[in-house]
Amino acid sequence: MWWGQAAGEATPLVDALLDQVADLGPLRAFCGLTFNRRLRTVPAELSLISYGAMGELRALGRTGRLGVVPAHYSALPRLFAERLLPCDVGLVQVSPPGPDGLCSLGVGADYAADAVPHSRVLIGEINHRMPATAGSSRIPIARFAATVETDRPLPEAADRAPDAVDYAIAARVAALVDDGDTVQMGVGALPAAIMDGLADHRDLGFHAGMITDGVVRLVEKGVLTGRRKEIDNGLVITGTAIGSADLYAGLAGMPVQFRPASYTHNPRVLGRLATLVAINSAVQVDLAGQVGGESVRGRYVGGIGGQADFSGAAARTGARSIIALRSTSGGESTLVAGLDGPVSTARADVDAVVTEHGTAWLRGCSLTEIGPRLTAIAAPEHRDELNRALREDA
Repeated sequence: MWWGQAAGEATPLVDALLDQVADLGPLRAFCGLTFNRRLRTVPAELSLISYGAMGELRALGRTGRLGVVPAHYSALPRLFAERLLPCDVGLVQVSPPGPDGLCSLGVGADYAADAVPHSRVLIGEINHRMPATAGSSRIPIARFAATVETDRPLPEAADRAPDAVDYAIAARVAALVDDGDTVQMGVGALPAAIMDGLADHRDLGFHAGMITDGVVRLVEKGVLTGRRKEIDNGLVITGTAIGSADLYAGLAGMPVQFRPASYTHNPRVLGRLATLVAINSAVQVDLAGQVGGESVRGRYVGGIGGQADFSGAAARTGARSIIALRSTSGGESTLVAGLDGPVSTARADVDAVVTEHGTAWLRGCSLTEIGPRLTAIAAPEHRDELNRALREDA
């Protein structure tokens, strides 16, 4: 089985599955980012896999019950097509059917739109508050083996508000973005601050896997116009929406299209965006410029996701690839001599690293230059230790 993620998750159907899984027998299931607290633990009969430990799946990951597939987000469509991800049965949240009998995946197109064609059975939650959106193929009501109707609000993201450190980083990132660029970024307090930091720019485009409230604000201010985009001119392109009720309600008046992951993360598509600026975060960055976004101190806390897709495209054929992160987390430096976990994004796909203490421009630098530049933007209390590590490696 599989089901959609975030606001597109068919939560009533997932809850019904959890209630009955002991009687159904062993099941293997795939899901992405979830807000469903019931998935912090799962019954023994359910084997749950994902592309990362996102949202409430972090708690499940700490128990050792989450299977993580280390795949680029752009690879998910192929993995469904090859049936390497479970897709016999799909649990899908959709908008009510229109006069033509077709339902929209609404704010949850992303990998769901790519999994639907490979699913033998679809069970649908028809949510009367799910907006019908443009961009991906619609599903005939007759395609569903069974449906339930709901009238529930879409879940809202509960991220903390940006603080002074976030805004300090955001100001440095905004200085690396030119008018007319097409930006990509994720969700969270730091991306929200960066969105606010772009308010004085002009004619920006947007192409990303996720859309947030910050995108709406920039569209309303006339900042995100997409006029200079090489493709999808004038359109905001995304796969899913994660934010507040105002975001979901405002989509109807926005020039936004929800496309499948096979489009949003497709390297051939991204290669056509010469103005692409990828802005991503990390758990750690080592002194060679390698990015870790999956685990720290032995705990799996993230995933590869789409970072490598966008960072690689931005560094090779786009404008620039930026990694933005706070210099410390839990009192420990996020700039480290060696990553705690695997390399999620290669150093060759990183043009600049930004913290609240400065910007380290790495494109075109030699290995002997990268380490000192990164040490210079670390938290002051950790720089001596990092410099010692550099001298020992010399």
